[in-house]
Amino acid sequence: MNKLIIAIFFLSLLSCNESQPKELNFYGEKITSNNISDFVKVKNLTESQAEVETKIEGTILSTCPKKGCWMNVRVDQDTILVRFKDYGFFVPKQGQENNRVVMQGIAKKDTISVDLLRHYAEDANKSIQEIEKITQPEYKISFLANGVIIN
Repeated sequence: MNKLIIAIFFLSLLSCNESQPKELNFYGEKITSNNISDFVKVKNLTESQAEVETKIEGTILSTCPKKGCWMNVRVDQDTILVRFKDYGFFVPKQGQENNRVVMQGIAKKDTISVDLLRHYAEDANKSIQEIEKITQPEYKISFLANGVIIN
């Protein structure tokens, strides 16, 4: 009988240590993680269409440390700049690096001006020397999200 009680005690300890699934955090419109598009197809579509309404997923590289008003997200082999529709919502300013993110909104091929790149660098607390090195615009896929899930 004592062995049974000890066995139940140890099993209950083990079950308490099982990792719980990460909590989903929703920002903007509540979206689902269903029907995620293949980013390579989306990227190819941006070559021929001005905008592509889609849902993609990636890994957060960084967020705006001042307001949480943008994210850099690794999607496939690309890093895309994610902003939020109508400046209507923000994501956490820190601690999101390496988290999975699902974003719904509009992807487009974008020119990010030197002024805007410098503004983002300033938001990210880059040094004056790093900011002054920004002298050319970037041509990349950007994303205007209306809803985001982070986990």
